[in-house]
Amino acid sequence: MNSPLQRGRLGRGLASLIGDTALANPRLPQEGEQRIVPIDQVHGGRFNPRKDFKETELLELAASIQQHGLVQPIIVRVDPASGYEIVAGERRWRASQLAGLHQVPVIVRDLADRDVIEMAIIENVQREDLNAIEEASGYNELIQRFNYTQEQLAEQVGKSRSHLANILRLLKLPEFVQTMVADGRLTAGHARALVGRADAEALALRIVEQDLSVRDVEALMQTIDKGAPQVPPSRVREKDADTRAFEQDVGELLGLKVEIKRGSGESGTLLIKYGNFDQLDYIRARLANGGRGPTGQ
Repeated sequence: MNSPLQRGRLGRGLASLIGDTALANPRLPQEGEQRIVPIDQVHGGRFNPRKDFKETELLELAASIQQHGLVQPIIVRVDPASGYEIVAGERRWRASQLAGLHQVPVIVRDLADRDVIEMAIIENVQREDLNAIEEASGYNELIQRFNYTQEQLAEQVGKSRSHLANILRLLKLPEFVQTMVADGRLTAGHARALVGRADAEALALRIVEQDLSVRDVEALMQTIDKGAPQVPPSRVREKDADTRAFEQDVGELLGLKVEIKRGSGESGTLLIKYGNFDQLDYIRARLANGGRGPTGQ
């Protein structure tokens, strides 16, 4: 019968043949391994292109998670220093924290940095969760770190090469203008018209102040470049205090940005801006329930 010493030596011999690292970190299947892990062992990903997580959206998702649980697992990879690093699903993780969850379902995958960046960008682009600057920065990260060509990257993320070329041009804008695109004050269409212009910052401010359309901007720049007198669009009018107060009241009620555009006489347009399909469905539910929330609260 083997002594404890002999059994210990046998175990040590097996470890030396296979390797300590392999025993401590067994190879994961290609599709990953599902686990339930403590939420405090999970942390945000270094390569997530999405930087802006709107509090209203997180609170809505947290309420759903409290009621139904976290249905879709978070994709992670092992971080030897601190548990698990998120590859895709940081928004769900943040909302789960707000919902008070102590454990979350994850899919642990063995992924290199390149795979992590690709997955993070693709998931966010498919869900339309990224603003134009975040999307452009993510693409640029792949190009700079891993020497992608625009053709290769377009095929990888399922976008046209012209889309990539146009959105990457936004990174040539001054940082101030990029911030205006990131926070939604300027659209990507507005911003593309400003690329390469020395007066980009001044024009960006004017676009916002006068609520110019992309066509207005293109016409304005032609006028400026030709040196002709500039006439502000006649449709632009200053909002009175009552209009601004109404916008604020309805915006706070819905938790979304609300804007009123005055027409002729007493007519006008009420705009409710949403960031994703969940918010659009939330608006539908509020209207269907006579102004109450989706659950009638």
